[in-house]
Amino acid sequence: MTDPIRLSKRVIELTGCSRREAELYIGGGWVMVDGEVIDEPQFKVADQRVELLPGASPQPLEPVTLLLNQPAGALSGDEALRQLLRPETHWALDPLEQRVLKGHFVRLSGSVPLVAGASGLAVFTQDWRTQRKLTSNIGKLEQEYIVEVKGEISPTGFDRLKRGQTYKGVVLPPCKASWQNESHLRIVIKNPGPDLIQTLCASVGLHVAGLKRIRVGGVSMGKLPLGEWRYVAPAERF
Repeated sequence: MTDPIRLSKRVIELTGCSRREAELYIGGGWVMVDGEVIDEPQFKVADQRVELLPGASPQPLEPVTLLLNQPAGALSGDEALRQLLRPETHWALDPLEQRVLKGHFVRLSGSVPLVAGASGLAVFTQDWRTQRKLTSNIGKLEQEYIVEVKGEISPTGFDRLKRGQTYKGVVLPPCKASWQNESHLRIVIKNPGPDLIQTLCASVGLHVAGLKRIRVGGVSMGKLPLGEWRYVAPAERF
């Protein structure tokens, strides 16, 4: 039995590539050890079978954007929320069918935070272009929330929400509102601040019992289960 060595060194021995190229092969998910993809250059191997997948290319990973169906009351802060982003919580029915790699979980930045107390769509990205768009265009992007409400809406409530109004001395922006069912409203609004949705509902006689965001811009959460995440496909645009 040979002494264990780093996987990156074994790849160098097999291919004659540089150390940097070996790390890119491994980090890109192109290296298999006994039939299993290993994406850690420091992984130790001895007599295991090491091979490159067909089409292997020593290129840096393309930046990814992840969507998380965040539970209400989840730990706050980017680092805490990233505890929910693990290979084990990846949605098994993710339409993109992207291989999950450890490199997809580094240097993620949270964008477009949920309003306080809400569950639903949270966005994390490695792509500076996506981060810049979500930051600079935050005031222009629609956000869609499903709002569980109690009470009875006033007869002119939807008209007042649509055109905007002043409530208890506060100027409220216009929003799109409609019933999803007898106890849930669908509200579309741009850049809601803390408690804005609660205030909008209170202005027409409703009390908010729960909030769930389902869309940011042109990207919807779809059927993503609570507590799981998926990749944003290249064709999806915020």
